[in-house]
Amino acid sequence: MIIFPAVDIKGGRCVRLKQGRADQETVFAEDPIQAALHWQELGAEWLHLVDLDGAFSGKPVNLPLITRLCAALSIPVQMGGGIRDLDTAKAYCDAGVTRLIIGTLALEDPHAYEEICTNLPGRVGVSLDTEGGNLKTRGWVDNSGMTLEQVLPHLYAQGSSFIIHTDIDRDGMQIGVNLELLRTLAEESPMPVIAAGGVATLDDIKALYPLSKEGNLEGVVTGRALYEGTLDFKEAVAWVKAQG
Repeated sequence: MIIFPAVDIKGGRCVRLKQGRADQETVFAEDPIQAALHWQELGAEWLHLVDLDGAFSGKPVNLPLITRLCAALSIPVQMGGGIRDLDTAKAYCDAGVTRLIIGTLALEDPHAYEEICTNLPGRVGVSLDTEGGNLKTRGWVDNSGMTLEQVLPHLYAQGSSFIIHTDIDRDGMQIGVNLELLRTLAEESPMPVIAAGGVATLDDIKALYPLSKEGNLEGVVTGRALYEGTLDFKEAVAWVKAQG
């Protein structure tokens, strides 16, 4: 099971939002590159990067910064936020991003999403973000009117390589994960699943770990818990490795 430390970029800084709300922002580092290097030095296998400016605006905003960040790291980066067309997707791949995460486009324009998956095989995953069971789009602002169960088969057929599920109700709140929902998702998804939202302590890692053996859970994304110290990254990585 991979633990993905999160670096969320907004206004050129490393921030975290509560429940995806732009007005609930905490700045954790002035330099996202230094934040990324910090997690790499502590043993991260991957970095989870989000361009929040891109997610809210629907276009690439921080491409030069992301290019420098990828060049500074030796570990792979998965990145999402504002990828709404093939040209943008290719630009991020050219910038050094290993895997792309697409949310809004996958739900609102399936043909365009499938075109990206076809042109970048094995490199595109989909972000499925739910609030009260409803899938949200456009930086968690709009309601898609669809559910997880409805979209999973279509996303798999279109060429999605993995999914990231964020429980918006729990994101940035440090109240623990929705274990029941994630267990169902890990058992039913034909694609590897990455859990996000609510991971607050080592106990959450321990609770989710069995889903990586019994189901299709690839890993977990955690941000605020790392920056505020309720989850010790080195301790969590060591615990997972000790499981064999």
